Amino acid sequence: MTPEPNALTLEERCVDTIRFLAVDGVEKAKSGHPGMPMGAAPIAHTLFTRHLRFDPADPAWPDRDRFVLSAGHASMLLYSMLHLTGYDLSLDDLRQFRQWGSKTPGHPEYGHTAGVETTTGPLGQGFANAVGMAIAERFLGATFNGDGPAVVDHFTYVLAGDGCMMEGISSEAASLAGHQQLGKLIVLYDDNHITIDGSTDLAFTEDVCARFAAYDWHVQRVANGDDVEAIDAAIAAAKAATGQPSLIAVRTHIGCGSPNKQDKAAAHGAPLGADEVKLTKEACYWPLEPAFFVADDVKAFYEQAAERGAAAHAAWRERHAAWRAADAARATAWDDAWAHRLPQGWDADLPAFAADEPAVATRSASGKVINAVAPHLPNLIGGSADLAPSNNTLIKDVADVQAATPAGRNFHFGVRELAMAAIGNGLAAHGGTRPYVATFFVFVDYMRPAMRLSALMGLPVTYILTHDSVGVGEDGPTHQPIEHLAMLRATPNFIDLRPADANETVEAWKIALQTSDAPVGLMLTRQNLPTIDRAVYGPAGGVARGAYVLADAADGGAPDLILLASGSEVQHVLAAHERLAAEGVRSRVVNMASFRLFERQDAAYRESVLPAACRCRLAVEAAASFGWDRWVGPDGEIIAIDRFGASAPAGTVFERFGFTADNVYDRAKALVAAAAAPVA
Repeated sequence: MTPEPNALTLEERCVDTIRFLAVDGVEKAKSGHPGMPMGAAPIAHTLFTRHLRFDPADPAWPDRDRFVLSAGHASMLLYSMLHLTGYDLSLDDLRQFRQWGSKTPGHPEYGHTAGVETTTGPLGQGFANAVGMAIAERFLGATFNGDGPAVVDHFTYVLAGDGCMMEGISSEAASLAGHQQLGKLIVLYDDNHITIDGSTDLAFTEDVCARFAAYDWHVQRVANGDDVEAIDAAIAAAKAATGQPSLIAVRTHIGCGSPNKQDKAAAHGAPLGADEVKLTKEACYWPLEPAFFVADDVKAFYEQAAERGAAAHAAWRERHAAWRAADAARATAWDDAWAHRLPQGWDADLPAFAADEPAVATRSASGKVINAVAPHLPNLIGGSADLAPSNNTLIKDVADVQAATPAGRNFHFGVRELAMAAIGNGLAAHGGTRPYVATFFVFVDYMRPAMRLSALMGLPVTYILTHDSVGVGEDGPTHQPIEHLAMLRATPNFIDLRPADANETVEAWKIALQTSDAPVGLMLTRQNLPTIDRAVYGPAGGVARGAYVLADAADGGAPDLILLASGSEVQHVLAAHERLAAEGVRSRVVNMASFRLFERQDAAYRESVLPAACRCRLAVEAAASFGWDRWVGPDGEIIAIDRFGASAPAGTVFERFGFTADNVYDRAKALVAAAAAPVA
């Protein structure tokens, strides 16, 4: 028999509804994390009903508040709130938690479930994404609001846990957020003292609040995580602290209400179990049946929160309509920014490079492209991890992104590669901005988790990755990328582009700026490269198809040998091709600027570039050989680097590793000879 309910208030029953929707969802799935949703339910309830501006009828409303569940393992907390407040997420969807094809996957996924602002799960990533969102809000407001009523004026809220605070990315991002004085960023810290291993005392005894105070954050503590009024007051105080980002540490209890698992690691990452669910419901005077119970008055209470959001949205639409009428040009730029649409004439000033001009590094050509398009793209914003002069990422004649210059466009991320990449994701996920981030290619090792999430979410972040090979030279193997191209090429939905000269760099940027559903990596040289004579060789626009025929046999017939290369190695392959052609070898040069784009081409195009009948192939790339066997086939060979680099002048390093026209020629001659030799 179900116990009689005690004298709970409506809001207390609302909080318990959140808790038990999470408990029932995890229990039905036999998988998940019930503990944090149970402990943090009062935080979510207070935020969604008293502060968060949202409209379930239009989840993409540009001026909505953003809510990021950085502790993504507590996904049932978010799904419960989305259901209760009227998003397109039914009780049946909650019952399908963690099942194939459901709207309720194990961790929240951007673009999959309405109301989910970013993909979270890898701890701390959501925290850093939120920093990017707060920067986007401030930048767009400074860029578009003008002197009248604001059309961009919202908060970014984060719910983070102990794991988020332990991960280094949160320290990187919090330090930068404090420097930037992001007063509309509010982090609610679910301070429950428990991780999977047990008490946080096992490995985490620092004073988190003191750390954030040192970052120049506004810091508060709420001693009782069940005290809705105290949480409400803390959020209100945080909103008023406009000169600093805010941290609110709320002391909660994981598995709150569970007689045997509250405050224990057992509540963290596994269902409570049928017996403990029964005991917990009885202890909380909650109906044992049905599961996923939502009382009518509870549902009506949450619907009121959605109605308040809809009213705020309607008021914003009125302001926005008046704003549009006052400035048609600004409104057009707004529409282009939010639609990820390039304005007419955006490419009018793109540079072109003549073959008889001095050699130019592709990183330098990239910088020229940025400055050619920046005047046409007012929402282009980006920067470097303390390498801007070397990455060539500065937009000329515009301000830096700083608290005093919120409309600035040159971002100085400091030596914080991982936070930089995650902030880039936040800028893109927020909408309205076109972000790029930059560092040396080897340091994708620091950025990889966020770059993977860029690809998973389909976010159009442009990664400018310079010093792309052993051409770094004297800095040696610590700074010379080897396996990094293979790693990015193995990442689904990540577009790799390694241009062979300055004009291909222009084409690569065109691809990046026209891509709206994937991140793009531009792998660019430190060293100068000769500009390929396009009157003699194939047009640079072939980069758009990933791989293209750059040079072919003079008579246009089928090749006897195919030479493949990318980036700085293309020059050596072309030189070898000319020598081979002079000797009567019917050689073809294929520029493999992008594996990803080439593999997306239809079979007929791929066959036209790499005809199956020509099995004599030689690939040349100053990186790991991994992945090239797909293109060279069983009879082909690869000149690559399957060891770490070396410290020496760049020319010496290239020569010692065999990246010279002479070596390519010799290896190609041997390959052709072997192919022509009679079979014993």
